[in-house]
Amino acid sequence: MNRHLRQAVVVTAALAAGLAMTACQSGSGSNGSSSTGSSQHKSSSKKSGTSDNSNASKTSKGSTSAGGSAQNATGSSQRGVSGTFTGGTVSYLAPGKYTVQVAGKTDQAFFVADDTAVHGAGAICGSPRSEARPSCTLDQLETATKKAAVTADVTLKDGIATVVRERHDVENGTGATGVNGTWFGNVSYLAPGKLTVSDMKGVEQAFFVSDGTRVFGAGTICGNPQSEETPQCTLTQLESAAKKGLSAKVEIKDGVATTVTEDR
Repeated sequence: MNRHLRQAVVVTAALAAGLAMTACQSGSGSNGSSSTGSSQHKSSSKKSGTSDNSNASKTSKGSTSAGGSAQNATGSSQRGVSGTFTGGTVSYLAPGKYTVQVAGKTDQAFFVADDTAVHGAGAICGSPRSEARPSCTLDQLETATKKAAVTADVTLKDGIATVVRERHDVENGTGATGVNGTWFGNVSYLAPGKLTVSDMKGVEQAFFVSDGTRVFGAGTICGNPQSEETPQCTLTQLESAAKKGLSAKVEIKDGVATTVTEDR
């Protein structure tokens, strides 16, 4: 009986020890598996994060580059034209804005600024009888071009005129240069030293006056309308009368009036 009890106790102890070892081994394996899984997760997370950051960085750089290019392109397209338009015709468009047209080319709009240099040769300011090109104001440029287009060389930088230099008509062979003949019609003031005479059809012909131009009045330019005499008048008197309007016979040679005789 005692022998059987001792055998049962030994067997029971052995079973208990086996169960304890199995439980221990099972817990150790579980912890190891858990640790490995955590390590793999962390590694995967790091790799994934690095890849995402790299891609995000590349995308961000690419986006900035594209945006910068677009901005530069936009800025470039907004910048005006630069260059010199020689022998152009300048016309008024709006306050501070003009166009210059050169034969065979499309009209080019441009702006003027406070530092735009304007030089006249009779139409804007100054005298057509002088080779000097005095400085004119922007107001004088606007006033002249509102009356008629002015022949000038225009230098632009980024769409803004740096220089507007009026040309004598003889410089490009246009305007009144070379005109010869006699016109009967209304004489009007155009600019200092420059007038127009219209024919029966109302077509105006521009002409210059010079120190050699002889002017004869019949009461409007100068003189007495009650007298048959036609005294000689000054160019200043002619211009003053032409601003109001008068009828006269104008003889022109090479674009310059030789005589202006007021009609009675």
